[in-house]
Amino acid sequence: MQAIALIVRIISRFNILIGHFFSWFSLGIVLVCFTVVVLRYVFSSGAIWLQDLYVWLNAMMFMGIAGFALFNNSHVRVDIFYRPASRRHKARVDMFGSLFFVAPFAFVLVYWSLPYIQRSWQFMEGSSNFGGMPGLYVVKSFVLVFAFVVAIQALAMFLRGVLVLMDKEHLLPEEYRYQEDQ
Repeated sequence: MQAIALIVRIISRFNILIGHFFSWFSLGIVLVCFTVVVLRYVFSSGAIWLQDLYVWLNAMMFMGIAGFALFNNSHVRVDIFYRPASRRHKARVDMFGSLFFVAPFAFVLVYWSLPYIQRSWQFMEGSSNFGGMPGLYVVKSFVLVFAFVVAIQALAMFLRGVLVLMDKEHLLPEEYRYQEDQ
C-alpha cells in the first residue's frame, strides 16, 4: 500500500508542478495580446507571428494544465450525487470514470493524433498565416502531452480510490485526500 501511495504522490506532484509551470503562460498570453492590441490600435501596425504566439501559448497552456485541473477537480462533473457523497462513493466514481472514460479517451486520442502529429513533424509545419510563426508541429505535439498528463492523473485517481476502499487513505497527504464536501 505504501508503494501505491507513493505512486499517487509522485503523479499528483508532477501534475501540480507542470500545472504551476504552464499557468505562467497566461501571463505571457495577456502580455502578447496586449502588445497586439497596442500595435494595431495605437500604431496601426501588426505582427501575424504575435497573433499566432498568443493562440499557441493558449493551446499549450490548456493542454499542459489538464492533469493539474483533473487533480484539483476543476473539470466539469455531471454526477450530481458526487459532491455530497462519502469518500468511498467518490472513490468508486473516480475509479469507474478513470477506467472506463479517461483511459479509453486517452488511448483513442493518442492513436488518432499520432499520424497527424508525425505528419506535422515530417513537414516541419508552420503557421498557415503568411508571416506567421514556424514550429506548429511543437504545438501539435502538446496533444500527446495532454493525453499523458490526463492519463497519469486518472491512474493516480484510480489508485487513490484503491487506497480509500482499503481504508488506507491516511497514507496520502491531506491535500491528496477526498474532502467530505467539495
